[in-house]
Amino acid sequence: MDTLLFKSYIQEIFGSLLDDFEEDDEYGFHQFSSGSYKRIGYATNITPEIVQQAAVHKVDLIITHHDAWSFMYGMKERCLELLREHGIAHFYVHLPLDYAEFGTCNSLLLELGVERIVQPSRHVEGDSSVGIGQLKSPTTMEKLVETMSSVLGENVFYQKNSEKAIQRIGMVTGAGNGTNQLREALSHNCDVYITGEKTLYTVQYARFIGLNIIVGSHTFTEIFGVRSLAQKLQERFRDIEVIQLTEEHIEVVHT
Repeated sequence: MDTLLFKSYIQEIFGSLLDDFEEDDEYGFHQFSSGSYKRIGYATNITPEIVQQAAVHKVDLIITHHDAWSFMYGMKERCLELLREHGIAHFYVHLPLDYAEFGTCNSLLLELGVERIVQPSRHVEGDSSVGIGQLKSPTTMEKLVETMSSVLGENVFYQKNSEKAIQRIGMVTGAGNGTNQLREALSHNCDVYITGEKTLYTVQYARFIGLNIIVGSHTFTEIFGVRSLAQKLQERFRDIEVIQLTEEHIEVVHT
């Protein structure tokens, strides 16, 4: 798979979602050349540790959900130095992946056993709307927490604010910690709201409106969308190898 084939396929599978956002802001390409890419490594985040790990595994191209954030002062510059040093290309795709049919929200909902996507997450007035999935049959809050912990491979925070059975799940992966998003989930009759970050306002408001809530980590609520993208690439380009780069569960609070 060469650069032109890769970029062409990215345009094909994301389509108008790329047109909705500025390149370099919400998606972009670093260190791309006319070479070919035989081994792809994927992760949620790009960090110096991820680039060095990719170099050890002889990865030609790293795919991530996030670019290195500008407010992580100096980290993006260090990542670019390491990419140049090791001759590794990097593609990141943020909001277009959040809203893609195979993206972060839908991929995690399917991992949790959702039978039907009722409503995909969308970009509305500068924020992410709630994605909604329907389980085949109702379950308990305790069983869903157990399933999510197993799927993410980490302990999750949860707050049981209602005794109702769980069948309709509302979700915004990553930083879906806005009270407006909880209110939207409630207005769509969701039995639980799932996201990847929490604040004081998140848990206070969830309790106030009586909405069950489960919170995993930002990194691991979003990894499945990146995996889905990597798998699509492997299905199209049979000669490439895909590996998941290891990220730590540094966001989990151990009690």
